[in-house]
Amino acid sequence: MSDVVEKTLTALPGLFDSQTGAAKITNRLKQLIKSITELTSKHEEENLMKQELSAMKEQVSSPNTTMKQMREIMVRAMYCEMLGYDASFTYIHAIKLAQQGSVLEKRVGYLAVSLFLSEGHELLLLLVNTVLRDLQSTNLIEACMALTVVAQVFPKDMIPAVLPLVEDKLSHPKEIIRRKAVLALYKFYLIAPNQVQHIHAKFRKALCDKDPGVMTSSLHIYLQLIRESPDGYKDLTGSFVAILKQVVGGKLPMDFNYHNVPAPWLQIQLLRILSLLGREDQSTSELMYEVLDESLRRAEMNHNITYAILYECVKAVYTIHPKAELLEKAARCIGNFVLSPKINLKYLGLKALTYVVQHDAKLALQHQMTIIECLDHSDFTIKRETLELLFRITNAQNVTVIVEKMLDFLRGCNDEHTIIHLVGKVAELAEKFAPDNSWFIQTMSDVFSIGGDLLQQDVPNNFLRLLAEGSESKEEDDELRLYAVDSYLTVLKGDAAHLPQRFLQVMNWVLGEYSHLQECVDQREVIRLLTKLLDQRSVSSETRVWILSALTKISEGQTDLILDLSESLSSSQDTVLRQQAQELRHLSQDSQLHEWALPRGAPWDSIEVDSSLSFLDGFVSEALAAGAAPYKPPHQRQEELCEERALNLEPYSFSLPVSLSSCSITDRQSPTMLSVSSGISGNSTELSQKAGSSTVILEGVKRVWGKDGYLPQKETAASAPPVDEPSVAVQSSGQQEAAERTEPQPEPPTQNQDKQQLASSLFVGLGAQNSISLLGKSEAPPPRFRKKPRPHESSSSSGTSERSSVSSSRSSHSTTDSLLYGSLLEEEPATSISGVNHTPKSTTANGLGQNKHMEGDRRTNTSQILGSDMVIVRPNTIQDKYPSSVSSDLTALLPPDLKDLPHSDVISLTSDPSLSLASCRVFRDEALLLVIFICNCTETVIKDVAVQLTCEELQTASLRGNVVDCLEGRSTSVCHYALLMDDPHTNVSFTGTVSYQTQPGHTNTLSFSGTLSTADFIRPLVVTTEEYGKLWLSLSHDVKQNLKLLTAAGDPLRTTLNALKDALQLHVVDIIGSEGIVACRLLSGAPCLLHCRVNGAALAMWLRSPHPALPDCILYHCQRALAEH
Repeated sequence: MSDVVEKTLTALPGLFDSQTGAAKITNRLKQLIKSITELTSKHEEENLMKQELSAMKEQVSSPNTTMKQMREIMVRAMYCEMLGYDASFTYIHAIKLAQQGSVLEKRVGYLAVSLFLSEGHELLLLLVNTVLRDLQSTNLIEACMALTVVAQVFPKDMIPAVLPLVEDKLSHPKEIIRRKAVLALYKFYLIAPNQVQHIHAKFRKALCDKDPGVMTSSLHIYLQLIRESPDGYKDLTGSFVAILKQVVGGKLPMDFNYHNVPAPWLQIQLLRILSLLGREDQSTSELMYEVLDESLRRAEMNHNITYAILYECVKAVYTIHPKAELLEKAARCIGNFVLSPKINLKYLGLKALTYVVQHDAKLALQHQMTIIECLDHSDFTIKRETLELLFRITNAQNVTVIVEKMLDFLRGCNDEHTIIHLVGKVAELAEKFAPDNSWFIQTMSDVFSIGGDLLQQDVPNNFLRLLAEGSESKEEDDELRLYAVDSYLTVLKGDAAHLPQRFLQVMNWVLGEYSHLQECVDQREVIRLLTKLLDQRSVSSETRVWILSALTKISEGQTDLILDLSESLSSSQDTVLRQQAQELRHLSQDSQLHEWALPRGAPWDSIEVDSSLSFLDGFVSEALAAGAAPYKPPHQRQEELCEERALNLEPYSFSLPVSLSSCSITDRQSPTMLSVSSGISGNSTELSQKAGSSTVILEGVKRVWGKDGYLPQKETAASAPPVDEPSVAVQSSGQQEAAERTEPQPEPPTQNQDKQQLASSLFVGLGAQNSISLLGKSEAPPPRFRKKPRPHESSSSSGTSERSSVSSSRSSHSTTDSLLYGSLLEEEPATSISGVNHTPKSTTANGLGQNKHMEGDRRTNTSQILGSDMVIVRPNTIQDKYPSSVSSDLTALLPPDLKDLPHSDVISLTSDPSLSLASCRVFRDEALLLVIFICNCTETVIKDVAVQLTCEELQTASLRGNVVDCLEGRSTSVCHYALLMDDPHTNVSFTGTVSYQTQPGHTNTLSFSGTLSTADFIRPLVVTTEEYGKLWLSLSHDVKQNLKLLTAAGDPLRTTLNALKDALQLHVVDIIGSEGIVACRLLSGAPCLLHCRVNGAALAMWLRSPHPALPDCILYHCQRALAEH
């Protein structure tokens, strides 16, 4: 590191020319560096830096300071910031230097800006015009500097201003400009992917660029795209293989070689891309077998970079469809790494082995003695990676030994990140493979003791949920709870002062819930132990709340003890404790109230929880009517505090239309140009700050540099992986450096026997006859504790119940949820229609089987939320993203309550000789209904038909008909699914299965899939112009973009807005001159407002929404609709 610093400081004078004046200025920086190196204490350094900063502040404020002097001041300011001292007074001068100086001054100014300013800094707004001018410059250096700054510091809302110019640079004659333009677009894709959706074709052009550097830059974008959707880029497999063949064959210029290795980083990128494309795809994998074999063969050189290539080759070979010869070579390569005497190569081998044991567990058996030796290795990272490997091969037979090794390692570990990571894995193994109750409770107690307050909250939550919900056997549940009570009483009888707070909270909850199950335990003794714990000073306030909650649950019949306790807490300074003490006293004196509020032994799934707090609706309505501000979540309030001033993309010479001259303009951010000084509650202070303050607001700006150096780097330095040193797996020791660390000497035979016994315990169950817990490859044994199904879960959802439960638990409890559950989910029987006369036949439906939040208390009337002015929507007119439609006769089979609603064409989903499936989309104000037609193609009866639909991005609820007991020959049954989109996505895919029986005991399964878009979930939002203006000011997330203007008709603006209205179900609020305002909403209730203005031959569109992703999604569909018009 010292060599790098020395070279950097030596190169700093090169930023200046060789003139005499500049040489004198440079001597000041040299003198500063020399003075700092001669200091002996931090205090002396601080005094020196204060003097230097004061001198620089005087110089920058002097009107006689020249550009050359300012350039030197910027370099000194960068040096001061790198040492952790605040030089923020130079930020504005860095921007001025980039704006006004020559090429050399611009270079220093841009460098200072990229180091000083973060993406959220307000001063970046002052740089936009400079960057736009330099992007259009014919000077190559200026264009390069502008592209570099754009890729480094430009935030999301500034992308539309520079995106067209960056696109144009993709066809620049100079390859360095094209390369920097591709990297800038890659940054744009990372922070705002929907804004570059329309230039994917240009990405392919960059991939085929004649310059290898431009092609290499495009691989970053394709790696990200393929990670998200590999199926869409299978056709490029041949191109990637051809590129890798040319690279491996040395066809690139020598400039791309590194230590005689041809373009190693390019090889690594291509190998990662090929591994993603070839996963579970035999035909695609066959295209890359030859080039992977060649890469493995050519990478056998004694250098670190070749080891990196070999590591990626091994991962690719084990990821794609397997081939025996490649697997053998990859296994041999892993063996060379693991057996290497060099620590860095051994670490690389362990990481590779950890990855491949998911696919081939028996490979670990070949290196079991080496793995045993790594458990006692002196290097911390080697031991940690070995435990990660053992975690991957854990099964029910070796879980006790592996968990013991993990806990032994954790007891001597001081690294917080490692403790958090490993205790979570121990808890997961304990729940999955626990051999008995005593081992499980003891292991979890060790987890809570070792993890302490560093534990992630989900570890104790999952443990308590397991105890509360139980499994399928009530006897096993009671036995587990009784053992937990006995264990924790024993712990409390000892010295509990040293135990972590999380552990104490878990113990108190368990004792409060289940101590009554232990008949031999006196409840007075439990109360005495908890009271003793309550009096200890080491117990936190949060833990005291848990203790009082436990005492409240077991206080029945113990009035004398409880009254003394509540009396002692009545004078506590903690208001929460005083409140709980009062509740405890009242409940202990009223047994009926205690039984009603805290029913003992009541099943958890029968307790109704009003998570929406609907009982407060009246209070909230009265407060809002009285002028109170609407509630905003903490994250939204924080965003508004740090909100940046909106970027105005309009030219400075733009004048308002004459038709708007009479409007009262009170705020620059009001697109309707209407007076909004009244009628807004809760935002007056914020608006006045936006409108009237011209000072720079620096609150909320993240501090990147501190007195200890670069802060993010300091935080992550502790967890950096080891750096590979030049070494080789199987080479003579004479070729290695003497400073390298080597393995310990061979151990005595007695220790080898102990290791053999340990290996037999660790690697038991990895044979061919045993099942192993691997990630998705081998079939794992059933977990120790089976969670019992909830009563409201559908019996037909066994295949995907866990996935549906996770998706359901993450769904938000919004008012729109109440609308869906209250007005749409009326359980009705499924209908089976004959193919001849379409006579309805009653069948059985399982009703509401998909969503676990559908309690009766949520069936509330929410017409006041969405209002009564909703309009009937029309079906989406963009049809090319769906398969071709099938016969429209099926639309006649729609239930009567759906026939009059707008709907799409019927499309085919899937079919087999017995059954065929088709679907159509029915558009309702409250939800999108996906109607599935199940057609019996045979003359025989099909029984037990069950439809299961899954989509992680959508909130799914079965309306009716997804289970049919009997489907007559040549008849059709109809089932409905109501879909809501909480988080906007450009396109979402749903999958599903249909299970049915043609013969008793023989079940067939038919899979299907489909695609939906955000446009299907958009509905008009009918508001007045005044309401639009008020709502606009309350929204924080916005996007701006120029779109195509339809000029074929007489009024281009009205024609364009009508086209968008028909395609995307928008509501045109008003059109005034050359401006128009449009409103819509997502089905989840999130609004989106559009302000459109004719700007020459384009339509300047400004979108705002409370949801950060919704404007991008709607903008994408607007672009697509106008392109297809």
